[in-house]
Amino acid sequence: MISYNYETSFKIQNENDVSSWISNVITSENCKEGEVNYIFCDDAYLYDLNIKYLSHDTLTDIISFDYSVGKELHGDIYISVERVRDNAIDFNVDFDEELHRVMVHGILHYCGYKDKTDHDKKVMRSKEDFYLKQK
Repeated sequence: MISYNYETSFKIQNENDVSSWISNVITSENCKEGEVNYIFCDDAYLYDLNIKYLSHDTLTDIISFDYSVGKELHGDIYISVERVRDNAIDFNVDFDEELHRVMVHGILHYCGYKDKTDHDKKVMRSKEDFYLKQK
């Protein structure tokens, strides 16, 4: 089950459509949907998590905590709406496109994709692009 939680005034307008899309991504990656929670917040909220749990003294757009068991996906995906909005401007893309990219990025991590090396980043970006076209 995919659920949405808000620590900010931002709200996804089409939760059911987004949930269906994310569910299809999970199925397409031969994984099973478990409990996946999206938590939308601001920069300060996510920065505090970044310091507390990852010891990273930086702003970020997403932090995911993966509790998956094998191919059954479970986790909490925290997204800074402020960071996504700024990145959309920086990358000259629509806010919703950037938001959906970050949302699917978290799911792809749960599916086993990494983004630490240049090769892994290319694979991740390719997967993101593929699934964004299906949105």
